[in-house]
Amino acid sequence: MTPVARVRTAPRWLPAVVVTPLLRWLALGHSVPSGSPWLRACPTCAAPTGFGGPPGALLPLGRCGGCRARVGPPAFTVELLALLALAAGLFVVPLPVLPAYAWWAAFAVPLVLVDLAVHRLPDRLTLPAAAGVVLLLLGPSLVSFGFDRWWRAVLAGLALGLFFALTTVLLGRRGFGLGDAKLALSCAALLGWFGWGFVLLGLMAALVASALVSIALLIAGRVRWSSHLPFGPFLIAGTVAALFVVPGS
Repeated sequence: MTPVARVRTAPRWLPAVVVTPLLRWLALGHSVPSGSPWLRACPTCAAPTGFGGPPGALLPLGRCGGCRARVGPPAFTVELLALLALAAGLFVVPLPVLPAYAWWAAFAVPLVLVDLAVHRLPDRLTLPAAAGVVLLLLGPSLVSFGFDRWWRAVLAGLALGLFFALTTVLLGRRGFGLGDAKLALSCAALLGWFGWGFVLLGLMAALVASALVSIALLIAGRVRWSSHLPFGPFLIAGTVAALFVVPGS
């Protein structure tokens, strides 16, 4: 590899090392019931779990620096999801959309873990994710692609978010949650930049994956028909799956 190639590729790998403690901090802090304050201390020994506390809680093993109890996401889950997101960014996502994707993925990783842990998608993560995607998609639109793609991305995000919100209003617990609606803003905007078909593909992939996992859990006796599975991880996975077939991937 030439020195020039190293300069061009090294910065892409650097975030995987730098941001994983931040992603674990976001997942740990938000894995609390709705309306509760951030989790800033170990529930067992009250040692601080943030960047100012003893090392441990933000490391890959996810153990309190004071009492060594597990706190936050399980060991290496944050790092594994970050690695998968990085791999998709490096090998699948077209270069013009890479900044928007990187911003979205930085919020998607903790959102998956928070939704799995406490079945909620906090506004502090979903709304900045949506705003950042929309703003960062302006760059390629201004440079070479025109505003048609950008407007389609905005409309796609609003359309899918509104659809999810309507199911909440009309169907209650049988519909999608408002957190899912806010997450859909960024997922649909990211896919909408490529076309409406990719938005539909991402949604269908999420629904199919959710159905298959639900059936498997029912057969295994892990859930009941009345159980409510978090949909956020499936929506994020469906978005990434749709990116695998976009032009230029």
